[in-house]
Amino acid sequence: MAGWVIKGARTGIRSSAYPAGPETAIGVSPGMPGDTAVDSPSDAEGLASLCPTGAMTAHDVSVVVDRGRCVHCFRCAQDARMPAVAWDPGFEWATYTDAYQALHAAFSRSLHIRFVDAGACGACMSEARQVNNPYYNMHRLGFFITPTPRNADILLVAGPVSDAMRDPLRKTYAAMPPPKRVVAIGACAISGGVFGPSYASAAGVKDIIPVDVIVPGCPPPPLAILHGLLLVAGRKPPAPRSSLAARADGRPE
Repeated sequence: MAGWVIKGARTGIRSSAYPAGPETAIGVSPGMPGDTAVDSPSDAEGLASLCPTGAMTAHDVSVVVDRGRCVHCFRCAQDARMPAVAWDPGFEWATYTDAYQALHAAFSRSLHIRFVDAGACGACMSEARQVNNPYYNMHRLGFFITPTPRNADILLVAGPVSDAMRDPLRKTYAAMPPPKRVVAIGACAISGGVFGPSYASAAGVKDIIPVDVIVPGCPPPPLAILHGLLLVAGRKPPAPRSSLAARADGRPE
C-alpha cells in the first residue's frame, strides 16, 4: 500500500485539464463534420448523398450538417470524388433544446446523475462510464452518480428508447424531484439514429420525455459528455450555431 502512495505522489495529477485548460491528449475526439460551402449545387448534392443517415442536406452551394444524426461514418471526409468537408476536431458539441431552462446557481456545483440505457447499442453508455474514471474524474467538477432517480438532478439517457424502455423511462423521470434536467447523449437518443423511428423504437428521448440538452456523437467522446453536463450547470456555453445552418433555416444569424 505504501508503494502505491509513493508512486502516486511521484506521478502527480493525471486528470484531464478540461475545462480549466485545453485538452492536449491525443485521440480524445473523432471530430465531426461541419457546415461546408462548396463550388456548385451539384457538389452540395453529391456530398449530401454520401450520408447514410440524412445528416447532411444540400442548400444551394452549401451543405448543412444535422449533428444529431451524424454517426461518424467518415464517408463525407474520405470520398476523394467529393469536395473536402469542413471538419471540427473538437468535442464541445452539446447544445440546449427549446425546452431548456437555466438551473439556479445553487444547483451548479453539486449535481447527481442517473444513467438510463434506453435501448442503446452500448457504445454511448461505455463512453458515459468513462467520465467517472480517474482521467476524466467528473467528481472534481461536482458531478456524482446516484443509483436512484429520487436523488437525481440530471437524467442522462442513451438510446432511441425501445418499446420496452418507454414506461421505465417515464417512471424514472417522474420519480426525479424538481428542478430536474434531461441530457440526451448520442445520435440515437437525439434523433433515433440508425434504429428509429421504427416499429420497435422512438425517434429519440424527446418523443417520451422533455429533453434539455443534447450531446451529438455516435458515440460522443467523454469530454463531449462532460461539456453537456457543464452546460446543464451553466458553467460552459453551448456549441455555436453556424451561419450556414441559420441561413438554411431562414433564421437570422
